[in-house]
Amino acid sequence: MATITTFEELDIWQLGREISQDVWDKFENSALGKDFELRNQMNRSSGSIMDSIAEGFERNGRKEFIQFLSYSKGSCGELRSQLYRAFDRKHITKEEFEFLKEKTITESKKIGSFMSYLVKSENNGSKFK
Repeated sequence: MATITTFEELDIWQLGREISQDVWDKFENSALGKDFELRNQMNRSSGSIMDSIAEGFERNGRKEFIQFLSYSKGSCGELRSQLYRAFDRKHITKEEFEFLKEKTITESKKIGSFMSYLVKSENNGSKFK
């Protein structure tokens, strides 16, 4: 397995970035942009998916990284719940809802799998060398 040297190389970070942009596009192109409270919550939770991965990676410790991946996974669930509200308020279509819901489920599973890998890893991170 190749060594990852930056968080930008991580598939989970890249997918988190995609999700964040997809959500932003909904603000720009639907009534969701006018529901300021929900929009702000969704902007924070979608951004937190990628930001928590980046922050955990940069801490250079396995246990801290796992902790921040847990925050990221939680943000996936938070965003998915907010997507239900956006759909229920008719801000997004059923197709848009399903597309984004599936992306957050995929991201959550990938993060969970990566966490499991790190739990089993013996590499504690560069700050412990």
